[in-house]
Amino acid sequence: MKKVKRVLALVGVILLLCVPILLIIGAFTASPDSSSLLMASLFCAIVVPVMIYAYMLLYRLIKKNNKEDDDLK
Repeated sequence: MKKVKRVLALVGVILLLCVPILLIIGAFTASPDSSSLLMASLFCAIVVPVMIYAYMLLYRLIKKNNKEDDDLK
Protein backbone atom coordinates (compact mmCIF):
# COMPACT_ATOMS: atom_id res chain seq x y z
CA MET A 1 0.00 0.00 0.00
CA LYS A 2 2.97 2.30 0.50
CA LYS A 3 3.72 2.11 -3.22
CA VAL A 4 0.19 3.20 -4.06
CA LYS A 5 0.47 6.17 -1.71
CA ARG A 6 3.79 7.16 -3.22
CA VAL A 7 2.45 6.95 -6.75
CA LEU A 8 -0.61 9.01 -5.85
CA ALA A 9 1.56 11.58 -4.11
CA LEU A 10 3.80 11.79 -7.16
CA VAL A 11 0.79 12.27 -9.44
CA GLY A 12 -0.49 15.04 -7.17
CA VAL A 13 2.87 16.80 -7.17
CA ILE A 14 3.10 16.59 -10.95
CA LEU A 15 -0.38 18.04 -11.32
CA LEU A 16 0.41 20.85 -8.91
CA LEU A 17 3.61 21.63 -10.81
CA CYS A 18 1.62 21.92 -14.03
CA VAL A 19 -0.52 24.70 -12.57
CA PRO A 20 2.18 27.43 -12.66
CA ILE A 21 3.19 26.29 -16.13
CA LEU A 22 -0.37 26.87 -17.28
CA LEU A 23 -0.32 30.29 -15.68
CA ILE A 24 2.92 31.24 -17.43
CA ILE A 25 1.66 30.00 -20.79
CA GLY A 26 -1.55 31.94 -20.34
CA ALA A 27 0.29 35.10 -19.35
CA PHE A 28 2.67 35.12 -22.29
CA THR A 29 0.35 34.02 -25.05
CA ALA A 30 -2.36 36.63 -24.47
CA SER A 31 -4.79 34.55 -26.45
CA PRO A 32 -8.55 34.56 -26.02
CA ASP A 33 -8.17 31.33 -24.03
CA SER A 34 -5.85 32.85 -21.43
CA SER A 35 -8.71 33.63 -19.04
CA SER A 36 -9.96 30.06 -19.25
CA LEU A 37 -6.42 28.77 -18.65
CA LEU A 38 -6.22 30.95 -15.55
CA MET A 39 -9.53 29.64 -14.24
CA ALA A 40 -8.54 26.04 -14.99
CA SER A 41 -5.22 26.40 -13.20
CA LEU A 42 -6.84 28.01 -10.17
CA PHE A 43 -9.42 25.22 -10.11
CA CYS A 44 -6.67 22.60 -10.21
CA ALA A 45 -4.66 24.38 -7.53
CA ILE A 46 -7.64 24.17 -5.20
CA VAL A 47 -9.32 20.90 -6.17
CA VAL A 48 -6.32 18.57 -6.52
CA PRO A 49 -5.05 18.98 -2.92
CA VAL A 50 -8.60 18.79 -1.55
CA MET A 51 -9.29 15.59 -3.48
CA ILE A 52 -6.03 14.01 -2.33
CA TYR A 53 -6.89 14.88 1.26
CA ALA A 54 -10.41 13.48 0.86
CA TYR A 55 -9.10 10.22 -0.61
CA MET A 56 -6.62 9.85 2.24
CA LEU A 57 -9.35 10.53 4.80
CA LEU A 58 -11.70 7.99 3.23
CA TYR A 59 -8.92 5.42 3.09
CA ARG A 60 -8.22 5.85 6.79
CA LEU A 61 -11.91 5.50 7.64
CA ILE A 62 -12.34 2.39 5.50
CA LYS A 63 -9.15 0.83 6.85
CA LYS A 64 -10.27 1.54 10.42
CA ASN A 65 -13.69 -0.04 9.81
CA ASN A 66 -12.09 -3.12 8.25
CA LYS A 67 -9.84 -3.57 11.30
CA GLU A 68 -12.82 -3.31 13.63
CA ASP A 69 -14.76 -5.87 11.57
CA ASP A 70 -11.80 -8.26 11.61
CA ASP A 71 -11.44 -7.89 15.38
CA LEU A 72 -15.11 -8.73 15.92
CA LYS A 73 -14.82 -11.95 13.91
